[in-house]
Amino acid sequence: MANNSLSIGFFFAFMVLTLLITYWAARRTRTTEHFFAAGGEITAWQNGWALAGDFLSAAALLGIAGIVTSNGFDGMVYSIGWLVGWPIILFLIVEPLRNVGKFTFADVVAYRLSQKPVRLAAAVGTLAVILFYLIAQMVATGSLIKLLFGLPYTWSVALVGAAMLIYVLFGGMLATTWVQVVKAALLLAGGVILAVLVLMHFEMNSLKLFAAAAEKYGTRVLQPGSKVVSGQWDAISLGLGLMFGTAAMPHLLMRVYTVRDSKAARLSILYATGLIGFFHLMVFIIGFGAMVLVGPEAVMKAGGGGNMAAPLLALTVGGDAFFGFICAVAFATMLAVVAGLTLSGVATLCHDVWTNVVRHGTASEAEQLKVARIATVAISVLAIVLGITFEGQNVAFMAGLAFSIACAANFPSLVLAIIWRRFTTPAAVASIMIGTLSSLVLIALSPTIQVDVLGKPLAQVSGAWWFVSLRNPAIISMPLSFAVAIAVSLLTRETNADGRFDEMQHRILFGRSRTMPQSAE
Repeated sequence: MANNSLSIGFFFAFMVLTLLITYWAARRTRTTEHFFAAGGEITAWQNGWALAGDFLSAAALLGIAGIVTSNGFDGMVYSIGWLVGWPIILFLIVEPLRNVGKFTFADVVAYRLSQKPVRLAAAVGTLAVILFYLIAQMVATGSLIKLLFGLPYTWSVALVGAAMLIYVLFGGMLATTWVQVVKAALLLAGGVILAVLVLMHFEMNSLKLFAAAAEKYGTRVLQPGSKVVSGQWDAISLGLGLMFGTAAMPHLLMRVYTVRDSKAARLSILYATGLIGFFHLMVFIIGFGAMVLVGPEAVMKAGGGGNMAAPLLALTVGGDAFFGFICAVAFATMLAVVAGLTLSGVATLCHDVWTNVVRHGTASEAEQLKVARIATVAISVLAIVLGITFEGQNVAFMAGLAFSIACAANFPSLVLAIIWRRFTTPAAVASIMIGTLSSLVLIALSPTIQVDVLGKPLAQVSGAWWFVSLRNPAIISMPLSFAVAIAVSLLTRETNADGRFDEMQHRILFGRSRTMPQSAE
């Protein structure tokens, strides 16, 4: 499959298109407002497509399809879990975020609290989430480039990191937005075509597809079980992580600032939810199609932890041309998400840490842009190193870990800052740090690292502690983060934070006012 000329042609066509977008955007990116939020000039419809492009990552097209191919119905938990998080964003998060903040979710948490400790803690949580999610994207992209070009995996990951660096370094949010819009359109078109080509083998009847899978691999593939998760607690933990983690992912929350007002932000979420829900229906058909027409053994033999199910299915049902198109779409998918994640990490380091903590809000535009570009290089290099280290992991599973960290590190403090008057600075810092550290410790002790990465026997890892066998830590780390936040808030008192709660609520309801202090900014 390597060196397929049509595949390489599609690949380079997309590269040329996105580089032209980056060149166009670079000429319009002169301020931090443009670099981080595209100047607030994106329409709701455009931002909805960009949100879909930001969210529909390698985990959606490659990871979930691979999980369904290997495990059947069990893989559906990822599709449902991620989709349920969007109404939480729509009804609880988007209005406060848009009316109070400027670039990052830390703007909202720190608005009525002490800026320095809250922003530093938020930076730790945000960067942990971003780096884990970057791992998933880099692993999948490296596997795809390896399949497409026959390059060594290490060089494939380095190539992706270099492309990501160019898009973010020069184009900022404007280039990232339009790359995501193009990618979302290509992804939806590719998903629909691939699903239709699969169904054509089964008289356009999905029930016949499922029946064929059951006949070939047994009825277990149509039944929920314990193949994707290790048991009932792991299933609940995964669901919590996907649902509440979606509502706290930094690169998604950052997108509410690219539109002109909160109404446009809400419409963006509605458009994105519809597009994402529709695509996940296609992925389920693609996964079962790969199971029946390609076979789990062939998918696993291709390497990449089952991530190559969709490209191999495209080769089977559509030939070399369609294989090339799907590979190019998959590459576009991962590159757009990687760019969005990198930009979110850069915003955290530049806006939250450098501008508001180190420089106490006095950094000039030129200085902020310089710091942002240095941070872009640093995050790109780190993403390449981590992508090489975690070779072979399923990307939907790795992305699920990132969402588990987000739901414990970011979600509790964000929600409590919005709804609870008694919430204090020590509580916010403790909640974010405990949520982040507990997630990372549980992941480090889990079979994900101990068995899959380090190669230890599962029996040795599990031992006497039931929670060590959890592959997803959210069921422990998120309640712990909430409990710490509430306990510390009740034990401490912060008069200034209490007093500014009404001011924050007024701003949430009525938008930004010229007469109000804008401490988050």
